[in-house]
Amino acid sequence: MGNKMEPESEETESGATIADWSELTHECLINILSRLTLEDRWRGTMLLSKSWFRAFKEPSLHSIFNLDPYFNSPPELTRWWTPEFERRIDSMLQSVLHWSDGFLTEIRVPHCSNRSINLVAERCPNLEVLSIRNCPHVTDASISRIALMCPKLREVDISYCYEISHLSLTLIGGNCPNLKVLKRNLMNWLDPSQHTGIVPDEYLNACPQDRESEAAAIATSMPHLEWLEIRFSKLSAKGLNLICEGCPNLEFLDLSGCANLTGRDIANASSNLAHLKNIKKPNFYFPRSVFRTERYDHWHLYDERFQTDVFRI
Repeated sequence: MGNKMEPESEETESGATIADWSELTHECLINILSRLTLEDRWRGTMLLSKSWFRAFKEPSLHSIFNLDPYFNSPPELTRWWTPEFERRIDSMLQSVLHWSDGFLTEIRVPHCSNRSINLVAERCPNLEVLSIRNCPHVTDASISRIALMCPKLREVDISYCYEISHLSLTLIGGNCPNLKVLKRNLMNWLDPSQHTGIVPDEYLNACPQDRESEAAAIATSMPHLEWLEIRFSKLSAKGLNLICEGCPNLEFLDLSGCANLTGRDIANASSNLAHLKNIKKPNFYFPRSVFRTERYDHWHLYDERFQTDVFRI
């Protein structure tokens, strides 16, 4: 009896042997596809034959859908913020949602829309990780459905999603008791030049201002939080105190770019975090062109205000 893992083959006129991979069993095809990267699966393997396409749609192959690596490596592109690109991402995510048949536990997809997030809420009751960075059209309306219908969430990343407010944070915290990781980073509003020409100006100007409301939502609804990123948040010392009191299990806290906090504020607020292992403090570099000496008359005042580790003029 032949080995089922070995494809049948045929010989060409020149004597070369060509394997007929379309004759592999369904189980073998699933095994092969499970070893491929996401990119390799989507770029042609599903189109080799009907049997390959059937195997490609196996729900167990779609428990994780992670597009983040394809956005972290290359530089940001203006087209990522266009409606056309958003529709492409929506189409991919919606296909995976259809094929996964409830198996999806992890989604990391930037630049999607409310349409997709509503479908995620409907079809992913076992979802544990949701990362939707840079989604200008995802709002509280869809995130509230996620909070109510995906109670197993343990990690949420809604960084740079400016249409999501403290209301969603409260719902997520109140309905997802396993939540351990929250990433709510904002774009660099101190030096927006790094985003200019890439991110639409109207979106950059829409940076959330309700810093204390978000801090209160985190503090009152997420007591089991262990990892919190709020880079470039505009929260005050009062807001940070609320978070540190309400989230006593924090092990990692990223406050990079939080310009309204001093080193003393951070030290006082975090002093009772017994489990804290790593804290990233504000660290600023102001280019010569934007530095104004009249604001800070001497080095000590600057150092006390921002507690900078890197200062170059």
